[in-house]
Amino acid sequence: MKIIQDLASITEPFSSAVLTIGNFDGVHTGHQALFQEVIRKARYLGGVSVAMTFEPHPLRVISQNSHPPLITLYEQKAELIETSGIDVLIAIPFTLEFSAISARSFVEEILIRRIGTKAIVVGEDYSFGNKREGNVALLRRLGEEMDFSVIVSDWIHSPAGKAHRVSSTRIRQLVMDGEMEIAARMLGRYYQIRGTVAHGRDRGGRLLGIPTANILLQDELCPKPGVYAVTVQHKGCPYPAVANIGYSPTFGDQVFTVEAHLLDFDKNIYGQRIMVNFVRRLRDEIKFSGIDELVQQIHLDIAQARKVLAPVLDRSGVDPAPALDRP
Repeated sequence: MKIIQDLASITEPFSSAVLTIGNFDGVHTGHQALFQEVIRKARYLGGVSVAMTFEPHPLRVISQNSHPPLITLYEQKAELIETSGIDVLIAIPFTLEFSAISARSFVEEILIRRIGTKAIVVGEDYSFGNKREGNVALLRRLGEEMDFSVIVSDWIHSPAGKAHRVSSTRIRQLVMDGEMEIAARMLGRYYQIRGTVAHGRDRGGRLLGIPTANILLQDELCPKPGVYAVTVQHKGCPYPAVANIGYSPTFGDQVFTVEAHLLDFDKNIYGQRIMVNFVRRLRDEIKFSGIDELVQQIHLDIAQARKVLAPVLDRSGVDPAPALDRP
């Protein structure tokens, strides 16, 4: 996939470009459906499939103090879009100046003259241009005038039923509520956080006999505090693990941490980057009477996590999360 981060670098329009536009936070099953529609149409036209997104998220620029945490930061979002099969990703730097562009100018100057759009695939609620003045009805009128087709994709319904659709807002709330299995069905994969392993308080191995990787989070959206069955990806290999998110109430230090105990793993990974995929929330954080009771519970958590993760990690060690059934 070709990544373009500056419109000025597009020196000539693409051949029969088929385009979809959005923030694509989470790159969930609804977004994936848009990408597949774009790819099908591009193949039909013999053209190029293009996804356009914005960096940073427009709300970060327009409403600096009221934006929600992102499900996927740009790096992961680009990776997921590439996995979908899109040919070109255009990541437009979003500024206040860019937000002032009128709907007509956006279509005429950018989509048609710069990109060479022959078809655009959007959702029913798509809006664009200064103060979101443009909508699907206007896009269709401009399409007739400027000779491009508009395809409005159907919603992808959530596991809760057809009354609900898959959305970034809904997934964000599910993650914050610890509902990782429902979130995974909407995402089409397990929710993932990324970060670097740092030295923590050295209690896991030294005090409890259960070493943990203390993670300096890169991501913004953190699941609800508690204990989780997870898989940890390190250098491309997945390992079963138990993660604890929260404040370690038994020790009473009230420091928020994200820690993972990798099962049957003895490598030194300090300073290295790992990815944590959340499979299932096992329990709330609990304040125990002492270290012995805490250790006993951790061993129970490990046993439960092994059962949960057994069907997730097959004998080849491959994490099949991306192949989760669509809602």
